[in-house]
Parts: sequence; structure tokens; C-alpha cells
Amino acid sequence: MTAKNFRPALLPLLLATPFLLNSCVTAKRYEDLQARQQSEAQARTAAEQQARQAKADLQKANDQLNELRLNQKRLTTDSTQTGNALRRTRALYTQLTDSYDKLLKNSDRALADRNADYGKLAKDLATRESELGALDQNLRKSKADNDRLAADLSTREARLAELTQALADKDKAVNDLKARVSKALLSFNSSDLQVKLKDGKVYVSLSEQLLFKSGSSKVDPKGQEALKKLATVLQEQKDVNVVVEGHTDNVPMRATGGIQDNWDLSALRATDIARLLTASGVEPSRITASGRSQYVPVAPNDSPQNKALNRRTEIILTPKLDELFQILDGNSTAADKTK
Repeated sequence: MTAKNFRPALLPLLLATPFLLNSCVTAKRYEDLQARQQSEAQARTAAEQQARQAKADLQKANDQLNELRLNQKRLTTDSTQTGNALRRTRALYTQLTDSYDKLLKNSDRALADRNADYGKLAKDLATRESELGALDQNLRKSKADNDRLAADLSTREARLAELTQALADKDKAVNDLKARVSKALLSFNSSDLQVKLKDGKVYVSLSEQLLFKSGSSKVDPKGQEALKKLATVLQEQKDVNVVVEGHTDNVPMRATGGIQDNWDLSALRATDIARLLTASGVEPSRITASGRSQYVPVAPNDSPQNKALNRRTEIILTPKLDELFQILDGNSTAADKTK
């Protein structure tokens, strides 16, 4: 092999690397009311499950984000190691080339004596060239995987930020709603009316003493005043759903005036409150009335004081979560595409 035939072969190697009820309730309408109560309870349960699911999805999104970050770090490390190996191989390639150039400067006799060495060097160069090609291909693949994961990570971080902001906005809306309701009902005695936050909702708890005479399902004037003030706030808060729940103690209701038992009494009270809110300007489509009878007490029914606590009406105010669910749906779609 002569210098003319070998030197051009090195050049490519170097270049290749880079519910409504009337006061007199018929049996059929009573059954309808029960069915509607069950449906509304199921709807409320579903809404609560959706809220819990939203929090679980947020945690899942955070877990996926952390996993993606770990994958990106691992790929970055792999890319660095591959690059180091490539540089070492290039350095060796340069050394081999220098050695070859030196050999070319020897005489024809020295070239003849070292043909075996040249063959070995050529074979080593070819092997190194193949290794360089494989390393370069792996490096490009690692870079492509790293770029894809970086883009996916960026998309997920943006959706996570959007979801976090939506949750923060929802919490702020609930706190603002509680503050407005509390301010509107400030003139009422705290033993008769309480406003509190629970599970991301605003609960307005009104005692029987404030709203009704014993055994009656018609709201007293003082209770009507409180409901009108509450309705004023709700007219300003269009994106709030309203659930009216009637509760009783465990003392059996004496059947009278169409009221058979505590179920009837609690449902009729909730319905009358719903009518008053509607009459005060709250859209009927936003209101759900339900009777819970004696089955959701806040205290044991073991004393007159505790029984009085259980005879109450709770108005539950829940901000609509349409925007939050849209973001969650978007995250699910993005995750499916990634798979």
C-alpha cells in the first residue's frame, strides 16, 4: 500500500465523526320525592368524588413530572458519557493518524518491513471508524430522546401550573364567598347561624329556632330576612351551586297536616327555603333541595341541647368546577398521547 492510496482513505474517516312537595302529599308524589332525593344525593356524592379525583389527579401529575425529570437527568448523563467516549476515540484516531504520517516519511525499505504493522493499523482504524459511527448514532438517538422528554416535560409543567392556578383561584373564590356570606349575615346570633368552610365548600348552618316553629315547614319572618340577605350574595355569585339540606333530631314526628315523619319534615323545610331563595332572585336551576331526616346528626341525640343542634338546615355553596375539569381532561388526553 502506497502513500497515495492510503492518505485519501483517512480523509473520510476524519470528516465522518460529528324537589317540590305540596302541604298535602299523595303517595305517588311522595315516592317521586324519595326518588329525587336519592338522585340528588347521588349527584352530590359524584361531585364530591370528582373533587377528590381532581386532587388525586394533581398528585398523579406531580409524580409523573418528577419521573420525567429523573428520566431527563439520566439521559443527560448518558449523553455526557457517550460524548466523552467519542472524544477519547477521536483522540486515539488522531494518534494513529500521526503515527501513520510518520511511517510515510520512512524509506521504501522501512515501508516494506512494516507492511504487517500498517495492515494492523488499517484494521484498527476501520474498527475505530465503526465504533465512532455507532457512538455517533447512539449520541443522536440520546439527543432526540432528550429533546422529546424536554418538550413533554415543558408541556406537563405548563399544564401543572395551569391546574395549580385553577385550584388556587377556586380556593380564593371559596374564601371570598365565605367572607361575603359572613358579612351579609353578621347581624344574626352565632348560636342560630354559622358560616364555615369544609371540603372546599361554604356551609351556612341555620338553626330550627331561627327558621321554623316546632313541627312547621314554613320559614318564620326572621328566617326569611336571613335568607333574603343570603340570596343577595348569591345573585352576585353566578358560578355557585346551592344545595339546601333539611336535618331533624331523632324524635319521631307525629303525623299531621300531610307530614308523616322526619323525612317529610326535613324535605318540606328544605323545599320552602329553596322557594324563598328563588323568590329572592336566585336561579332555580342552581338550587337543589333535599331532606336528610335524622340521619346526618352533628351531635349525639342524647340531650335537649344536642337535639337542638341537630334540628338545622344547611345551605351548601359550591363553586362550579368546569374550568378545573377541563384542565384535568386536557392532562388525561396529553398523557394518552405520550403512551
